[in-house]
Amino acid sequence: MQRAERDAAFTEFYAARVLALRRLAYVITRDWHAAEDVTQRALVKVYGAWPRIERGGLEAYTRRAVVNESLTHVSRRARDVVVESVPDRPAPEPAAPLDLAAALATLPAQQRAVIALRFVDDRSVTETAEILGIAEGTVKSHTSKAITTLRQHAPTLTGGHP
Repeated sequence: MQRAERDAAFTEFYAARVLALRRLAYVITRDWHAAEDVTQRALVKVYGAWPRIERGGLEAYTRRAVVNESLTHVSRRARDVVVESVPDRPAPEPAAPLDLAAALATLPAQQRAVIALRFVDDRSVTETAEILGIAEGTVKSHTSKAITTLRQHAPTLTGGHP
């Protein structure tokens, strides 16, 4: 494949998939800026491997690259939050229930990845297991644990029934 053909094919693929890939990365990273960076890093790697990727596996290869970059980002980011001043007392309890983003923040990165693939990207258990390189049983247990956690932290998401 000539470079011009490769660039045209990649550009077409990029335009068709970048928004869905960024949305997937957002669910895992919980930060739109990080999701954009993660997606770009993953797509740079995909572009470098473009000639070696089988066209039938292109979607799965790219999705896995985005998920892996997202998980790497989450595990590398600083655990401390920088604030201007330390509060004298604890923050007040929120009056309203947690929103979805806050509920997702309560999940470990691997569970967020499973939730993102299963419910945002609409992947099957088998596809999710292949993308993440884990057993199907692990996908099922992560899904179950994540849903339990989400129901505990965001009861309004389940219609008020924990």
